[in-house]
Amino acid sequence: MLAPSWEEHATCLANAEEQDILRVLTDISEKESVDLQQDAFIVLGRDTRPSSEKLSQSVIDGVTVLGGQFHDYSLLTTPQLHYMVYCRNTGGQYGKATIEGYCQKLSKAFMELIKQASCSGDENRSVKVDCANGIGALKLKEMQRYFSQGLSLQLFNDGTRGKLNHLCGADFVKTHQKLPQGMEIKSNERCCSFDGDADRIVYFYCDAGGHLHLIDGDKIATLVSSFLKELLLEVGESLNIGVVQTAYANGSSTRYLEEVMKVPVYCTKTGVKHLHHKAQEFDIGVYFEANGHGTALFSKAVEVKIKQLAELEDEKGKAAKMLANIINLFNQAAGDAISDMLVIEAILVLKGLTVQQWDALYTDLPNRQLKVKVADRRVISTTDAERQAVTPPGLQEAINDLVKKYKLARAFVRPSGTEDVVRVYAEADSQENADSLAYEVSLAVYQLAGGIGERPQSSF
Repeated sequence: MLAPSWEEHATCLANAEEQDILRVLTDISEKESVDLQQDAFIVLGRDTRPSSEKLSQSVIDGVTVLGGQFHDYSLLTTPQLHYMVYCRNTGGQYGKATIEGYCQKLSKAFMELIKQASCSGDENRSVKVDCANGIGALKLKEMQRYFSQGLSLQLFNDGTRGKLNHLCGADFVKTHQKLPQGMEIKSNERCCSFDGDADRIVYFYCDAGGHLHLIDGDKIATLVSSFLKELLLEVGESLNIGVVQTAYANGSSTRYLEEVMKVPVYCTKTGVKHLHHKAQEFDIGVYFEANGHGTALFSKAVEVKIKQLAELEDEKGKAAKMLANIINLFNQAAGDAISDMLVIEAILVLKGLTVQQWDALYTDLPNRQLKVKVADRRVISTTDAERQAVTPPGLQEAINDLVKKYKLARAFVRPSGTEDVVRVYAEADSQENADSLAYEVSLAVYQLAGGIGERPQSSF
């Protein structure tokens, strides 16, 4: 979430020789007009990897030697660390900057919400959670007792045996469309996967035929924004709500939101910082990347207004109370798998939806993602939130011609942020056509953007 100018500073500092570190730090301070007399306070957290303790100690040494203050929370999920910083930076207004404060804030809002359900449908609500052998397992175990009367969890890949993210976790399930290893599930059981540091979540279930159904970030954003829009109608407030997606969002989700739910959708470049920044422009901004990283943001004015309306004893007040609890349940500092899971579970109870009914809101268009190795990824530049290639000349025209051959099709290419590869995304009316389009676009990239190594193969 660093500003781009600070990413440059971080790169300079990382590349500095030991004897130059002080000079580089002084340069950064001067460029950014940092007041070196002001006290610095650093909040630290770490995960369960063996290397974490040593890295954490190095940070403490660095802060201490420069005369800074710090608070070491030891083991935390990444979103919990964001929460602690947010609490401290708002002088405790957002919540108590302790693990207990985090657990209590989220579980109180969750329990209040499910109390408001007219019929809970599934009386014994339970969900199976793949914790990716990461820090999420540890923190869910700590937190379970706070909401055990409203939701029962069964934890898998809890770090006692397997390796972090190995054949499990949100990214594995999303990318490979396979069940996580070490997880036994019956047909139609509701399951979810966290990623290693618990800031991403995807849901899934298996049907009677054993086929895996993935419910990714697009469907989470749809469930959340639809529910928020319904509550706003009941409250009678005309607030502007927007959903922020990237080019990777499935075309069916965009169509469903715009045409059925009448919720405005905006597209930004890939990367959470772009989505988060755009979402802050709305009274209520909902963003989720397809990989399951996201949250909902509420403006201060909205929070104040909803709090006032929640005092009313009529139907409007009831809806406002729900909205107030949803606001408290979302971790507005960052995407948070634990918080998102509780929001989803609460909405499913309140709407009386099964996981299958949620999945059936719309059908994803078949899609395929590929990578093409190139000599220099910088030959590709894009515009329109990465959906159109500006250079090399002729590439976008070639993509347009290929897309015209298929129904409900679209495709885009973008350079990787980290390696000399170009990422290709294609979707169409059938898996066969999506595969075929992705292959043909890959070939065009290889030919026009300086592909190296083996030519793309059509091997699906």
